[in-house]
Amino acid sequence: MTYDSKADTLLHIKRVSKGLTNCSIELLNRGLIHDNSKLETPEKALFDELTPKLANTTYDSDEYKNHLSELKVALDHHYNNNSHHPEHYKNGVDGMDLFDIIEMYVDWTAAVERHADGDINKSIEINQKRFNMSDQLTNIFKNTVSKYGKTI
Repeated sequence: MTYDSKADTLLHIKRVSKGLTNCSIELLNRGLIHDNSKLETPEKALFDELTPKLANTTYDSDEYKNHLSELKVALDHHYNNNSHHPEHYKNGVDGMDLFDIIEMYVDWTAAVERHADGDINKSIEINQKRFNMSDQLTNIFKNTVSKYGKTI
């Protein structure tokens, strides 16, 4: 009797399709609730005040960091309630799952649009150091920008 791989291949394709569908559902759900905590106390009032100031600064500059310190109460609340931030985890990026990583990446691409001099590639380099990200993950982010552009 000769083995015919067709049935096993079709089953594999079906399993992968189901897995990718489940991934899509998870990402869609995350999109629906992304940063909702910014609409609540204590975040909203502080973001109302400081977001326009942040928009006129260069990411990771001293001025930017000063504004972040003014946002500390809001950011502490935000990070505690949003797992797509490395600050949510005791061990930073190493505590994140794949969906946290994807949401973080997309969040970064959208965040650079809020700054007049925003640059996703520069942000990735800064964040590699800021969050102690591996070269491998950093390269994956850079490859994604190269393939899909600065936003997906």
